[in-house]
Parts: sequence; structure tokens; C-alpha cells
Amino acid sequence: MGGFALAIAASKYELDNNLARVLLRPFGNQPKFIMLGLMLITAVFSMFMSNTATTVMMLALLGPIVASAPKGDIGIKALVLCIPIAANTGGIATPIGTPPNAIALQYLTGDNAIDFLSWMMMGLPFVIIQLTIAWFLLQKLFPSTQKEMVLKLNGQFKTSWRAITVYATFSVTILLWMTTKLHGMNTYVVSIIPLAVFTLTGIMGKEELKQINWDVLWLVAGGIAIGIGLDRTGLASALAHAIDYESLSPVAVVVTLSIICWLMANFMSNTATANLLMPIAAAIGASMESLVAIGGLQGLLVVVAFSASLGMILPVSTPPNSLAYSTGLIESKDMAKTGIIIGIIGLLIVYAALFILT
Repeated sequence: MGGFALAIAASKYELDNNLARVLLRPFGNQPKFIMLGLMLITAVFSMFMSNTATTVMMLALLGPIVASAPKGDIGIKALVLCIPIAANTGGIATPIGTPPNAIALQYLTGDNAIDFLSWMMMGLPFVIIQLTIAWFLLQKLFPSTQKEMVLKLNGQFKTSWRAITVYATFSVTILLWMTTKLHGMNTYVVSIIPLAVFTLTGIMGKEELKQINWDVLWLVAGGIAIGIGLDRTGLASALAHAIDYESLSPVAVVVTLSIICWLMANFMSNTATANLLMPIAAAIGASMESLVAIGGLQGLLVVVAFSASLGMILPVSTPPNSLAYSTGLIESKDMAKTGIIIGIIGLLIVYAALFILT
């Protein structure tokens, strides 16, 4: 809800568009560097805001860029595809960036707890490597016929007291999210700040509250309830032990669960996938002592969360994919081709990192 509140207020006072324009200007006029700029901006916004809202904003920014390109330029596909790829990938970097991360954190408590900054120390390097690979891949698959593109990037930051309140709240919230160890407030408590400030100052009213994506919030809440139910009834433990995991090596357990998660996330919501698999993974992680060798419960749940966010081969896989497909500028086969390659490479990077770090 905190992320949605930030996104709605930023959009209302044009902070998102103005910031995107300011950030995109330094990347010049070459298509490959414009794509790099779009990917970096999208990824950074997706770390702290809804990746759906970020995709809407960035696709709107893409409008004048597409209009300046000649018809039939295959490079446009790269510019459109880079946005959902960056949105899906960027969310991996923070605990609040994507619902699977938030679901994983529900099971990482006590000695296994991970704070905001610790998650970023794992997620951010992965996102940087993954986006670099995606950038080169998109250039290879969809090369542009143009050497330069003329962009019209105009915009001015609003200076009303409400706009300044939005800027300040945005900055303070992100800063507090990143320094939870210093002040002791967890991510969820900090998330109340933008909601409280924006509603008390009138920045968010009845109409703005309607814009919050309640479907996603209820889906996450329902998933947490299912997880609690599976845990309390012992069903999660029973499902977890339906296979003799003890006879498998720790590596086989992690790889099997992550591949199942990735395959499911490609064909259904990554949030729903995480809801189904996270309680089972948590039960396995808590009972299988040999997993300590490769990160224990923390390592297993982080890998499963990452795997869920890497499922992006179809328009229905994630909301950013659906939004990009709805532009009519790309085909489902384009999305499938890039999604499969990026997903497999991402899984291999996750496995390599797990073994190197442990």
C-alpha cells in the first residue's frame, strides 16, 4: 500500500514523468543508449514502486520516442520489451519491489530475518548483471536501423507546497526503507508514512484511494492467510515431506523448487506461484538441516522468490508484460524468445551466486 501511495502521488504531481525525463536526457540520442536509460530508470522505480505503475509511466514516456522512429524499424521492439523486462527484474532488488519478495519475508523471521539493506546487497548485484545481459541480448535480437533518434524531452517540476510534500515524503520513505537497522522500524511500519502524510494533507483523497490496486493487495493477503493455514494445519509440512527430500542433496532441493517455481510463474501470476510454493519451501527449509551448507532457510526462500520474478515469457506472466503487449508493437513470440533466454540465464546466475556466497 505504501508503494501504491507513492506511485499515485508521484503521478498526480508529475514527479514520475519529470524525473524520468531528467534522467533520460543524459543518455543521448543513440537507440541502444536510450534503451539503456529506459531500463535503468524503470528498474530503479520498480525497486520502490509498483512495477505495474512504473510500466504505465515508462510506456507513456515511450510514446514520443516511438513516434520519431520510421515504420518497420525492428529496434522499436527492443525499446518496448526492455521496459517490462526491467520492471520485472528491478523489483527483485528490494523486499517491497515485487510481491514474491514480500511473501518470502513472511517466513524469514527471528534468526532468519533479512532487513531491507541486506536484501538489497543480494538483489541489487543480481539485477545489475541481469539487466546488462538483457541489454546486449535485446540489441542482438532486435537491432535498430537508426543511428540516432530525435527526442522531445520537456518537463518542469511543480513547486506547489503539495508537490514539495510529495518529493520530501518520497525521499524520506525510501531513505527509511534503506536504513531499517539504524532506526528499528520495519518495512511495513515505514510504509504507513506516505499513506498518513498524503491523506492528512489532502494529496490523496477518495478518488486516489480508488486507484490503489486492491486486487494485488488482496491476493498477497490471501496468500499469507493460505500460508498460515497450511502451516497451522500441518498440511505444508505434509506436502513438503511427500517427496523424500532428505534423500536428495541440498543442491537438488534448491534447483528443483526454483525450476518448478519459474515454470509455474511463466504461466500464472508470480504472486500466486509464490503463494503456493513458499509455505512448502519454508517447511522444507526449516526441517532439512543439510540445507545450512547452501544458505539454509534464507538461501532457499530467496532463490524461490527470485525464480518467481524471472517468469516472464508470456503476456499473462506479469502485469508489465500485459501492458507492453497491449501497445501492439510486439508479438507474443518476441516476448517468449527473450523471456526464455533471460529466465534461464537468471536462474543460472542465482545458482552460481548461491554456491559462491555459501
